[in-house]
Amino acid sequence: MLLPLEPFPRPRRGAKARGAAPTSAEPAPAGAKMAAELYPPASASTATVTDIANSNAAGAAESTKVGLCCPPCLAPVPLPPLPAPPLPDNNNPESPNWQSFHPTLRERNALMFNNELMADVHFIVGALGAARRVPAHKYVLAVGSSVFYAMFYGDLAEVKSEIHIPDVEPAAFLVLLKYMYSDEIDLEADTVLATLYAAKKYIVPALAKACVNFLETSLEAKNACVLLSQSRLFEEPELTQRCWEVIDAQAEMALRSECFCEIDRQTLEIIVTREALNTKEAVVFEAVLNWAEAECKRQGLPVTPHNKRHVLGRALYLVRIPTMTLEEFANGAAQSDILTLEETHNIFLWYTAAKKPLLDFPLTKRKGLAPQRCHRFQSSAYRSNQWRYRGRCDSIQFAVDRRVFIAGLGLYGSSSGKAEYSVKIELKRLGMVLAQNLTKFVSDGSSNTFPVWFEHPVQVEQDTFYTASAVLDGSELSYFGQEGMTEVQCGKVAFQFQCSSDSTNGTGVQGGQIPELIFYA
Repeated sequence: MLLPLEPFPRPRRGAKARGAAPTSAEPAPAGAKMAAELYPPASASTATVTDIANSNAAGAAESTKVGLCCPPCLAPVPLPPLPAPPLPDNNNPESPNWQSFHPTLRERNALMFNNELMADVHFIVGALGAARRVPAHKYVLAVGSSVFYAMFYGDLAEVKSEIHIPDVEPAAFLVLLKYMYSDEIDLEADTVLATLYAAKKYIVPALAKACVNFLETSLEAKNACVLLSQSRLFEEPELTQRCWEVIDAQAEMALRSECFCEIDRQTLEIIVTREALNTKEAVVFEAVLNWAEAECKRQGLPVTPHNKRHVLGRALYLVRIPTMTLEEFANGAAQSDILTLEETHNIFLWYTAAKKPLLDFPLTKRKGLAPQRCHRFQSSAYRSNQWRYRGRCDSIQFAVDRRVFIAGLGLYGSSSGKAEYSVKIELKRLGMVLAQNLTKFVSDGSSNTFPVWFEHPVQVEQDTFYTASAVLDGSELSYFGQEGMTEVQCGKVAFQFQCSSDSTNGTGVQGGQIPELIFYA
């Protein structure tokens, strides 16, 4: 930040600067003279660099030749050249008549954002060692926030010219002020949470809402858990619900993300008790151990089994260890060293003994999520020469009116008895592959559909077309769909279908393969 420089004294009209050559001066306009008389200049301490440059511009060339006042025995020392004055333009509020270039109040207010000109308060924002001094104007802040109004004009108004705000990040505070000066909102992923905190602290609901909307659009499995923690802190129930939708459907990806290890212990316990988590219990146990290791490091403790148990507390006993398979327990939790020998022994007995011991862990398996199916054909059929597979692609495009998670595709199988097919399924958006899986499935000769799953459910956003494809390889002809629908309402989700240019085996909206989309919502 540039600090104001002490201005050189402005010579009186008709007088010579001390030790300077005479310079010519044009008479000031009458209006300017009257303004100068009515509004004398501020004290020297409030002058800006631009004022200095403008006040000395006329005599800049001469002043470079003038010596400092020195004893007679010393030679005069030349003054350094003054910086050139800024060109007058509508982006420079200190240009002559700058107000005329900005006809609206919003534009003029925007110029005052983070500007020393007429600033009557300063904030020291940020933690010690990383603080930033920010100029502001009390009136603008007070009309935009009830907190600032109380701070500056309330019964207990601040009288200090500098106000310290150590709990707000400087970048977030500038976003807050920019919105209050200009109605502009500039959010970035790195600072949006800090901005939400600032908007909540100073009760600026429109900015807080914009932050929540930004977080919802950027929400994905890798950041869902930490956003859940923050949404609970900021009391944003809508964002909390969106986080749960992602965590439930993509539980394995969410629990294995780096952000999961950054949540607080209360949020950890809430997640571990969640009934709808759609993953294996071994994944939950592994995630809890990863969190415990990170928490030991945060507390400066050695990462030992004893310390892990200590930082976990009751959270360890919320993991439903007995619902693992015997193999998962033996290869995982039993060898983790975090369980006592007695706990490990009793859990093995619980798996194998007729008389089962009492355990301190929950025994009921999580319900998870029930997959839903969107069926796009009204009937199916088979013919002697259809539907044949020779490595060609069956493809369809679809869009939804709300966020869902595509877990797999339902496909038709053989029309002439039991048969095995190799299949590659794929989900793309704008030509980019989001998920794919190469696997096999066996059909039983009926017209039923047979599910083929992606490795992880894929998040699909609303009002955007995605392409679902399947490349089957098998010697048997299969059933195919007919009387296809362009729009299908499935629960609370509306699907829209259209033909795909990727389809080279005949599948389209009216008929063909890929009768079902399997999803969570």
